[in-house]
Amino acid sequence: MNRVRVRFAPSPTGFLHIGGLRTALYNYLYAKKNGGDFILRIEDTDRTRYVEGAIENLIHALDWSGVHVDEGVVLDEEGNITEKGECGPYIQSNRLDIYRKYVDELIEKGYAYYCFCSVERLEALREEQRIKGKVPKYDGLCRSVSIEEAKKRIEAGEDYVVRLKLPHDRNIRFHDLVRGDVVINTDEIDDQVLMKSDGFPTYHMAVVVDDHLMGVTHIVRGEEWLSSTPKHVYLYEALGWDVPEFVHLPTVLNKDHKKLSKRQGDVSVEDFRGKGYLPEGLINYLALVGWSPDGEQEILSMDELIDQFSFEKVVKSGGVFDIDKLNWVNAHYMRSYDLDKICELAIPFVVEKGLMTEEEIRNNYEWYKKLIEIVRDGASKLDEIPEQIAFMFGEVKVEEESAKEQIELEHVPQLLDAFLEELETVEEVDEEFAGSVMKKIQKKTGIKGKNLFMPVRVAISGTVHGPDLKAIIYLLGKEKLVERLNAARKYTKKNK
Repeated sequence: MNRVRVRFAPSPTGFLHIGGLRTALYNYLYAKKNGGDFILRIEDTDRTRYVEGAIENLIHALDWSGVHVDEGVVLDEEGNITEKGECGPYIQSNRLDIYRKYVDELIEKGYAYYCFCSVERLEALREEQRIKGKVPKYDGLCRSVSIEEAKKRIEAGEDYVVRLKLPHDRNIRFHDLVRGDVVINTDEIDDQVLMKSDGFPTYHMAVVVDDHLMGVTHIVRGEEWLSSTPKHVYLYEALGWDVPEFVHLPTVLNKDHKKLSKRQGDVSVEDFRGKGYLPEGLINYLALVGWSPDGEQEILSMDELIDQFSFEKVVKSGGVFDIDKLNWVNAHYMRSYDLDKICELAIPFVVEKGLMTEEEIRNNYEWYKKLIEIVRDGASKLDEIPEQIAFMFGEVKVEEESAKEQIELEHVPQLLDAFLEELETVEEVDEEFAGSVMKKIQKKTGIKGKNLFMPVRVAISGTVHGPDLKAIIYLLGKEKLVERLNAARKYTKKNK
């Protein structure tokens, strides 16, 4: 059996779509499972859609996600686009001479022909077909133009394209590892343009040539290419090449079961990264959108995904992208990540919200680290951390009804006085004081349980919920505790 070689071949038209990342991921998982190669190729033959910087963004997104390229387009140490591997160039616009050679071969063998129909004629033809309720397709007018006549017209300066010359009424069959056997009759297919008037190949020509010359054994792509596959199978046959395996993946859908689109919100890898999702969380969840592992386990590392992955477990129907499920998966990684790494990753989010400057964080790093440690279990992604730690900064506001109920209990002024008295006995609040002060207040006042802890929590943090009270007391320190306990008096029933 040949060594498994798969490729991810996006167009450089902007940020990497989440559906594109899943396609890349499934390619990568299959390659790694089978000891094969994962190739990154750039399909940029449609120059009208090219976006500057898109290739660099694409590679950064894959690297961030942990989907690493074995061969193809990569970035060097300076961040410049380069290539590695022996089957290049891996950018299609640098392969035009290669495509031209095979287009000429198809014409000479009678599998393709020159077409001189104007854009106006083609538009009129499609409109007429639509009016008659027919599927718009080329009518084959130029199939009868001989090569000799065509070359004379080309020499005279006529614009032309090259089209695939499909046989009439022939069933083209291929096997798909997800969908099984597929049969499509050529009468249902258009004579596809293979070479455009600008000399660039279409996707259909370039993809077949590239996949063959790069030794691709499995073509793993979205289901939108399923209807085009018979044309590709015929091209392999016309060129005398072995046909690779095909895998057409289900579409990633939104909760309304429609194709995930930027009109409904976040769809690019950059969007999710910007909201503070961790690469392990996003990849783990994305693998489950259309594929299911063995057993009930859903939290899977990249190595575990590789070990379990197979196309037999990929579903035919579209996979729904559930943001709540993504948050649940990502929250697991938030809890299990190395604390120092979480602290570093959270810095831009904390700074952006104006809670601390990076200099303040660096100068008080151990304090900051302890703060992140006590709140991260309550955050499903990094951009929620500023919200989780905001109670530590600025003035305490008691706004929740449940918090107001606690701070207005009759005995709260007594608690505030007792806490302030304890603070007068120490120069600073250390962990020992933080761990014992509530017991001392209980002993002094006789108040215990919920009636003790809840009002104190509200007084110093403004809410009934939150991290460990001892940790809050320690992190606030003496000066802030005094300030907050005194400020809390205005919310007590005595001061209403």
